[in-house]
Amino acid sequence: MRVVVIGAAGYVGGELLRLLFQHPSITEVTATSRSQAGKPLGDIHPALRHLADIRFAGLSPAEAVRDADVVFLALEHGESSKVMAEVIDQGAGLVIDLAADFRIHDGRLHETCYGVHPAPALVPRFEYGLADIRGTELRGAKAIAAPGCFATAAQLALYALKDAPLATEPAVYAITGSSGAGVHPRPTTHHPARAHNVFGYSVLGHRHEGEIAEQWRAWTGRAEAMPRLLSHSGPFVRGIYATVHASLRSPEGPAVVAAATKAFADRAFVRVQATPPELTHVVGTNDALLHIATSRAGTEVVVMVAIDNLIKGAGGQAVQAMNLALGLEETAGLRAPGAFPI
Repeated sequence: MRVVVIGAAGYVGGELLRLLFQHPSITEVTATSRSQAGKPLGDIHPALRHLADIRFAGLSPAEAVRDADVVFLALEHGESSKVMAEVIDQGAGLVIDLAADFRIHDGRLHETCYGVHPAPALVPRFEYGLADIRGTELRGAKAIAAPGCFATAAQLALYALKDAPLATEPAVYAITGSSGAGVHPRPTTHHPARAHNVFGYSVLGHRHEGEIAEQWRAWTGRAEAMPRLLSHSGPFVRGIYATVHASLRSPEGPAVVAAATKAFADRAFVRVQATPPELTHVVGTNDALLHIATSRAGTEVVVMVAIDNLIKGAGGQAVQAMNLALGLEETAGLRAPGAFPI
């Protein structure tokens, strides 16, 4: 199986390549980057230094994807829309976009979060690739929009509450590491700003709220529901830790915990545990660790979740979605353990 990664020089591109090169069904990987064309992969992604003979290709998207079985786009938001038509026209069996361009199907919701869509006619082609929830529903998909990292963590926690008798819309407090901001530093993302520091940003207006809301509305049937994402930056590199809180209409805490645990009983990468998760226990893996608890009175519920933002929140989930779409073993290429301590 021949796979192409377009825009492979960023952190997400590097994780994708690392996972794809160890996938048992993949025989050829082409990594493109206009800015790094001709350089060995290991010059940009040190973990790939053992692939000394493989270099970034400077091909255009249309050139790169010819005869490809699977195409991943790891471009910045807005860039996928510019090239998606020509990528699809080349006839790849499966296209997976890791940017936000095709995640939201509601045009008004997309416009609220990102502005007017530059390629609205292509949006209906894409399945939303929240792999641990969609599962075998992705079988046969030809185009998949991989969820955002905050959105993945938030939605895994929210899914546990989709059938709960909630008295209020849930609020999601989430804190992310600096790698979520990408390779190129900005005043709020480089080390002096992040080390020994925690701060909120895009509160009551984070872009990932759109895709979170669209899925939550579908699960609950409440067309105007809007869970809130309270996003924060933390002084670590990898991972997202999210905590969801909501009030219940009646004291049904034990039943809510039982239903939430059952919801993930057969999922390969989601583990519900009796104690709050720790971020270092998921870094370097495609796992999601959840903990669900209720107040003594049974009228409040909390769900905690920890994921690696670059794997479960990006590259790993995209590979998992590929496996599901193609009918491969869901865990193929994704079972390598992380490192501890880190």
